[in-house]
This record gives sequence, structure tokens and C-alpha cells, in this order.
Amino acid sequence: MMRTLSVTERADGDRGAMQAELAVLAASGATTIVQLMAQDAWATTKDRVLALFGGRGANGVESVETELDETHVAAAAGSDDMRLAQFVSQWQARLLVLLQEDPATAEQVRALVADSADQTGSVHNVISGGEVRGAVVQSRTINGDLNFG
Repeated sequence: MMRTLSVTERADGDRGAMQAELAVLAASGATTIVQLMAQDAWATTKDRVLALFGGRGANGVESVETELDETHVAAAAGSDDMRLAQFVSQWQARLLVLLQEDPATAEQVRALVADSADQTGSVHNVISGGEVRGAVVQSRTINGDLNFG
């Protein structure tokens, strides 16, 4: 049976592979964090992200929380793709530093990414009561006008 070594179990001679794995994990984690910021799920996820950083921010956890809040406001307001990519890049760099300083946090980041799929929930709609003629829209959030035809 073949076993995959975790980041903390890798041999010293395999530093390049470990760095690449950390970079991929940081990118995935940052993308997840920014995506969750723009959703209702952020309220339940924020504490997990703060726990990741603990007191490791430049000025402690307050600094990280302030930066998360600022990013959340912009992401939730519907920032354009370019701005969201900048947020992902910023948080990717922070996560990479965190993972390099403490590779044991990799499992927490992996769990956050895996659990984010569960944050979106599922929807089951039933249309009943006769014949429906016209558009049916299923959406989480609609910002702005909705026009048909």
C-alpha cells in the first residue's frame, strides 16, 4: 500500500517538492477564502481563518482581522475579477509565509478548502400548482435588475 507523505513528513532533500506543494495549497486556500468572503458563509468561516493565523500577523491577530474585514467588504460588494484576483494574490502570499513558518497548519488549510464545498449547501426546488408559463429563476443572490426578453 502506497502512502502519501504530509508536508511535515517530507525528507529534507525534497525541499523543492515541499515548496511547490505549499505554493499550491496557499493558492487553493487563498482562492477559497476570497470566494467565501463574497458569500453568506463568511460569517461562519472567518473565525477559522483567524485561528489559522493566530498571533502570527505583523501586529497580531487584530491586524489579520482588520485585513480580512477590509477584503470581505470589497469582495461582498461585488468587486470586479481583477480586484478579486488581487485579493487572492495577497492572501496567497500570506498563507505561503504561514505555511513555510509552520507546515503543520497545512492540514488546517486543507480542511478549510475541503469544508468550503459544504458551506454552499444544496437547493431543491419544486414548482407545483398547475402549469407554469414563463421564466423560472434559481439564484442565491441577485444584485440589480432582472429583465426577460
